Amino acid sequence: MTFSVWFAFAAASVVMGLIPGPGVAAIVGYALGSGRKTALASVAGMAVGNAIAMTLSLVGVGALLAASTLAFSALKWIGALYLIVLGLYTFFKTSRATSAELKIDAISPRTAFLGNVAVGVFHPKTIIFYVSFVPQFIGANGSYALQAAVLTVTFCLIAAATDAGYALAASAARSLLSRSDVAVWTKRASGGVLVAAGVATAAAKT
Repeated sequence: MTFSVWFAFAAASVVMGLIPGPGVAAIVGYALGSGRKTALASVAGMAVGNAIAMTLSLVGVGALLAASTLAFSALKWIGALYLIVLGLYTFFKTSRATSAELKIDAISPRTAFLGNVAVGVFHPKTIIFYVSFVPQFIGANGSYALQAAVLTVTFCLIAAATDAGYALAASAARSLLSRSDVAVWTKRASGGVLVAAGVATAAAKT
């Protein structure tokens, strides 16, 4: 793999990372509802999920998924239902309460991390994208495993950086809306965003 090929892949990864999808929506939802620490934990979870999904794609699982409607649907609904249930729980558990009570009811960083690992792994569109796009940057004359590893690390680091940007921006917006009279609506909005991310995942088609 030449530097120019790697740079082209890195540039494409930046564009992909900046385009909002269900993962970004989930990160923004965590940021609005539970703050920066939880949002950044969800970014780390998305990075792990991306790495797993990309690795599975490059060893051939993505091709099997693309050919199997049943497998595609199963993975799609696992990820979608997780986000929808979590979003509805966040929305309906929120009541007009004090800032301290809202903070206690926040989603934990561990839950956000595991949730976005699931989003990253179980978003079938992402796996199919990896299996159709990434191999184009792997040269026939070099080590497949080494090149695949370089591309995986490159994409995951770039995606993590763009996701972190969304997390920090949403967290900053949350801090501006932290007054007790609007905090409840901020948290409800976060639940709505998580539900929307789940619906977007459920709507994915091969």
